[in-house]
Amino acid sequence: MSIAADSPLSSSNSDEFASFLEAQLDVASEEDEFEGFNCTNELNDHPRIKRPKLDDSDPHNSIPGESHIENVCPPHPGYVGGMCIRCGHKVENESGVKLSYIHESMTLANCEIARLRDKSFKRLMSNKKLILVLDLDHTLLNSTRFVDITTEETYLTYPKETLPDAVKDTLFHLDEIHMMTKLRPYVDDFLREASKMFEMYVYTMGERAYAMQVANILDPHKVYFNSTVIAHEDSTQSHQKGLDVVLAQDNVVLILDDTEAVWSNHKGNLILVERYHFFQSSCKQFGFKCKSLSERKEDESKNDGALATILKILQRVHSLYFHQENSDNLLNQDVRKLLEKVRKEVLQGCKIVFSRIFPTKFPGKKHHLWRMAEHLGATCSTKLDELVTHVVSTDVSTGKSRWAVNQNKFLVHPGWIEACNYLWRKEPEERFPVNQEKISDSSSTQE
Repeated sequence: MSIAADSPLSSSNSDEFASFLEAQLDVASEEDEFEGFNCTNELNDHPRIKRPKLDDSDPHNSIPGESHIENVCPPHPGYVGGMCIRCGHKVENESGVKLSYIHESMTLANCEIARLRDKSFKRLMSNKKLILVLDLDHTLLNSTRFVDITTEETYLTYPKETLPDAVKDTLFHLDEIHMMTKLRPYVDDFLREASKMFEMYVYTMGERAYAMQVANILDPHKVYFNSTVIAHEDSTQSHQKGLDVVLAQDNVVLILDDTEAVWSNHKGNLILVERYHFFQSSCKQFGFKCKSLSERKEDESKNDGALATILKILQRVHSLYFHQENSDNLLNQDVRKLLEKVRKEVLQGCKIVFSRIFPTKFPGKKHHLWRMAEHLGATCSTKLDELVTHVVSTDVSTGKSRWAVNQNKFLVHPGWIEACNYLWRKEPEERFPVNQEKISDSSSTQE
């Protein structure tokens, strides 16, 4: 359900609303304890205090016992419509984080967010689960407006039974918002398997009306991310996504997204996924001048595609986190360190030299390919020696390229590093040959 839509905020029964909020916010109502773990917050782990009912006969609508509330409630845990969600006292200066995906007028104080994250951590550890934040567009699916469908894509508007088998069960029309959505192959299996290891959020830069419709398609029985759908208007920063609106500690959160730039403060949590471009409008948006998958009546591989690959990474990180040797030290575990460890295994043992990839006088260590290779565990250098395993170039005629061929080293196109990065595995070098000989301008690129 959508909390914002179904909340009984307008109900005259204040106890009903209080119970609703408690159910949504304090999902671990009893203290979750498990062997070897103890994490308390005496300051913020306060008892539940019922909101007194307003006296309608009072012309000032005063709250009976207000002075008592003042003594027991500070700090106020949160606010809806300028009123404390626990004691009902009117608050002039609200402070905290707005969580509009829980309720459109909801703000929680920092101390209450810390308390809920603390309780969430204990629940997660008890259930041996972590948190997974999922992007929608180009990650789990691809959408297009009806008006952007090309002539070669018009077959997608025909009755479902006439569509290719690879498409018919994963294509949906969102008539209310005049859009069409294609689910990425393997997404159903991915969500089912991921839910065994993670509690999941959806976090999209799309509008809430769109996000909720798509979430209902992905999760029709509301078992994966029932109320945890965060949309564009729920972000606290413009054009950015942040974990400040996620009720979990950062060290247990993994993020799956196709865009790194929107997670500038949480890159260590991010698993970057190769973008899914099914529709031509998506290819055009990102500058690809080619026929789309839909125009070719093809689709991404289900069993060897991006989501199947990412699932293996999630399983590996989850296994490392809850490995038996770490069971007594879960407080100090951090998914960011584990993700870095898994990533560095991809090109471990490789030593890479780049040839005419960087502009002249550009510091190679700052180039995205250099940094990407190092993040994958490779060693990068500007000089050739016997330990070099790969030369990366687009030109077979450079001195370093010729050296690689003569010394029986791998000469690969830059796309090899990018493929290894997206697929989290060392791809076969022969699939990325440097087969175009050209005359290079030595004044514009480094040797």
